[in-house]
Amino acid sequence: MFPVTSGVFPCVAVPGFYAGAMSSAYRELLDATIHHLEILRDQGHRFISVSSEALAALESSAPRAASSRRVPAVSQPTPASGLADKPHPVGVAPPAPRPQEPTGTADDVLVGSPLSAAEKEAAMAALRAQVLPCVKCVHLARSRRNVVFGAGTVHSPLLFVGEAPGADEDVQGEPFVGKAGQLLTKIIQTMGLDRDRVYIANILKCRPDTPGQTAGNRKPTPVEMTTCLPYLLGQIRIIQPKVIVALGATAVEGLFGKCDGITRLRGTWLNFRGVPVMPTYHPAYLLRNQALLEKRRVWEDMLQVMERLGMPISERQRGFFLKATGS
Repeated sequence: MFPVTSGVFPCVAVPGFYAGAMSSAYRELLDATIHHLEILRDQGHRFISVSSEALAALESSAPRAASSRRVPAVSQPTPASGLADKPHPVGVAPPAPRPQEPTGTADDVLVGSPLSAAEKEAAMAALRAQVLPCVKCVHLARSRRNVVFGAGTVHSPLLFVGEAPGADEDVQGEPFVGKAGQLLTKIIQTMGLDRDRVYIANILKCRPDTPGQTAGNRKPTPVEMTTCLPYLLGQIRIIQPKVIVALGATAVEGLFGKCDGITRLRGTWLNFRGVPVMPTYHPAYLLRNQALLEKRRVWEDMLQVMERLGMPISERQRGFFLKATGS
């Protein structure tokens, strides 16, 4: 695809490559990659390191002849025993403007031409390479230890979206690894899944800086969320989830531009550009308020998610925290 010398790519542009054979989605991905390489070249970089795994994924995602395939619409999934047993076709397109209201019109839907499993993995690897050196928010780039890109499988129809990395996430470079993350892991396991069978990301990829504070976190600003949102949109386009779980009010605000109160919204399906979204409480809220009734409310939200995905639900699962409601 690109000339390779000692496991590195020269930072060069290759306009017109396979222009006649590649799909529009692949061409858009290639254009985005070329643009990123040109930025690195202009910054003085001559080479970038590429792992053997990424090279293999890129080789396997070589463009094929385009065909007139119908783009699948988001719909109620067929019942299945698992989430990530089979790859789900998705599309990739350049980052789109931030939505101001929940919409699901044909103009907004985050769907493109289907990609193979290898193409999805290559696309996510390319997006990750673009995000890791990001310095758009200079104050965040200056204070962070790691960019927290995301974790999980790109083949999952279930995407959890949180607010922003905390101190533990900033150190480890992975989302939801602190106390709130441990609780999220338990929720995922109670659903009958593992963390590596879903995808977890945040609205903001860097920990919000806390100048003058030795501990604690702060909410991302609207400007920070707007700046970082295209990266999450890219992840959504690649993964093409059947359901997004928005963890907390900030996650809802980051996606939709506003949140009219997570207490009022939780448990109610929203629509983000054709993708169903279930707002629920952030795990950190459950750590602060451990009332069984609140746990039951979150669990009822997860039961709705499981039903939407066609996952089997046992009577035992349906009964978790049920006594808290007095039923």
